[in-house]
Amino acid sequence: MSPELLALFWSSFLETLLMVGVAGAVGGLIGIPLGIALHVTDAQGMLPHPWLNRVLGIVVNAVRSTPFIILLVAVIPFTRLLAGSSIGTTAAIVPLTIAAAPFIARLVETALREVDRGLVEAAQAMGATHVQIVRKVLLPEALPGIVAALTVTLVSLVGYSAMAGAIGGGGLGDLGIRYGYQRFLPEVMLLVVLVLIGFVQLVQSLGDRLVRRLSHR
Repeated sequence: MSPELLALFWSSFLETLLMVGVAGAVGGLIGIPLGIALHVTDAQGMLPHPWLNRVLGIVVNAVRSTPFIILLVAVIPFTRLLAGSSIGTTAAIVPLTIAAAPFIARLVETALREVDRGLVEAAQAMGATHVQIVRKVLLPEALPGIVAALTVTLVSLVGYSAMAGAIGGGGLGDLGIRYGYQRFLPEVMLLVVLVLIGFVQLVQSLGDRLVRRLSHR
């Protein structure tokens, strides 16, 4: 592989890191509060609100059920509005974030459901406010599950970022398509696949280790 191609490979890898990192972080900032809202407004939650819960659930399910390649195209006007373009690494972050947020929300909701209701009832009996219960009971107890949810999301975003390369989103996916597929360089495609597999394994291993540490605090 030529030095120029190696340099391009490195820059593509950094673009993938940027897309996954930013989309995961922003998706978490949106998805975690959304997951909390889904949990507390449930019929069995602290603040039951069936109408709001149903609306949030419909929005979350609608985005989650849309194939990512279709979502990429569907949000192009919104992507242009935010990023000024529908092509490139910055533009790809927009649909990646939109895909990540509801995914995280559902996983966070599931993690919060696993918290012992007795702890919540005990906090309520001691006069804790709803905000205090969320901050000091629900989130700390569900933290291992939330970290696991973020890990799964990051792994999924790696695959989504590669898919974004199909429409010029940059990153390793774009490199694999332009050089490995269109220019018939199988060694480039192989290297892209191997790096993506290794990256996913690293993210999953680090996430699993952190979950185990939090679970045994």
